[in-house]
Amino acid sequence: MARNEEKAQSMLNRFITLKNEEKKKPKERRPFLASECRDLAEADKWRQQIMREIGRKVAEIQNEGLGEHRLRDLNDEINKLIREKSHWERRIVELGGPNYTKHAAKMTDLEGNIVDVPNPSGRGPGYRYFGAAKKLPGVRELFEKPPELRKRKSRYDIYKRIDASYYGYRDDEDGVLEKVEGPAEKRMRAAKMADWEELEEIKREARKAVKSGEVASVAPTGILFEEEEDVVEEERRAAREKESEKEREFVVHVPLPDEKEIERMVVEKKKMELLSKYASEGLLEEQSEAKAMLNIHR
Repeated sequence: MARNEEKAQSMLNRFITLKNEEKKKPKERRPFLASECRDLAEADKWRQQIMREIGRKVAEIQNEGLGEHRLRDLNDEINKLIREKSHWERRIVELGGPNYTKHAAKMTDLEGNIVDVPNPSGRGPGYRYFGAAKKLPGVRELFEKPPELRKRKSRYDIYKRIDASYYGYRDDEDGVLEKVEGPAEKRMRAAKMADWEELEEIKREARKAVKSGEVASVAPTGILFEEEEDVVEEERRAAREKESEKEREFVVHVPLPDEKEIERMVVEKKKMELLSKYASEGLLEEQSEAKAMLNIHR
């Protein structure tokens, strides 16, 4: 009995389902061209339908076990639906609706970075890859970035960022260094002045001792440093050199020729050279004999 009741119930359910389908309007087909639609609400409805189909196919293409051919077919269908969606979005803008292209999702690579894939035709978005299609042979290389070549910096690039602060010229602009160095500078200056005055006093005593020939006497607290001893020794050496120069004065005991005598000797020598060059030996002998007869000695 229960079995017949189950059969009747099943037949009743099927009858009710058929009646409901008869009451429904015939299923509308999406217009082939977006320009045929004249209603903004209809255009938005067809866009939503395309979005649902894209979402369903994108979820299906995530399965890597579908095979290469099925993945490529799914990827082509998704790109076709995306192009159709862009047509409907332009039609919605023409009918006075919102512009959905401003907030469209960007294409990303395997790491999630946005990749710009332009369309060579210039109309609509370019060809995109989704899900497991990104890992197909020949597709992965499209998303790989070429290795960045590190350009060697030239000397100009290195020195371009070097300014006064690099050399420490601006360290005292904050005022901290000046407060610290001020008292230290005064102490160092006072110490240097005291050393200089003490050294000058030692020099004065040393000069007096050198001139008088006595041993230099300084204050009991004064101590000759190595540099001060060098100064005293230099003063003594200079005094000894002056005395030795006076002793080495050269005295000439033979009269030296003056300028006129030297000039006469030079002229006489040149005259003899010319005579020996242009006059014969016989002429020179006759000239010397004539000078001897006339008692001429020049």
